[in-house]
Amino acid sequence: MQSMILEQAKSSWPLVAKVVSVPHTQKEYERAVELLDELIDEVGEAEDHPLASLMETLGSLIETYEDDHLPEPMGDPISTLRILMAEHALHDSDLPEIGDSATISSILLGQCELTQTQIRRLSKRFHVSPLVFI
Repeated sequence: MQSMILEQAKSSWPLVAKVVSVPHTQKEYERAVELLDELIDEVGEAEDHPLASLMETLGSLIETYEDDHLPEPMGDPISTLRILMAEHALHDSDLPEIGDSATISSILLGQCELTQTQIRRLSKRFHVSPLVFI
């Protein structure tokens, strides 16, 4: 029985490996993050979705890469955003992917929280886990 499953896996793996593989380079990591973003949009919170386990597996592979290659700023989300902005010499107007200067100022002053979309975009821009903004 196991050898039959292994034979099926051998014939299917070249196709599956294009989707599920351990990222070893920044380019492979970015490709995996893009795919995960698409899966999140498709699957959402539906645990019974046919691609839910793929989303979980890919998320684990990405997390392992991040743990090994990307330092995580520590602190609350606003402090983290301030640190990243300072490290990259960015001003309020330099983050159009999360809003205009007024929106960014409101976030930095703690008057409003980051949305999931903003968190995803910041994570992608700074190559950090979305968890640093939560």
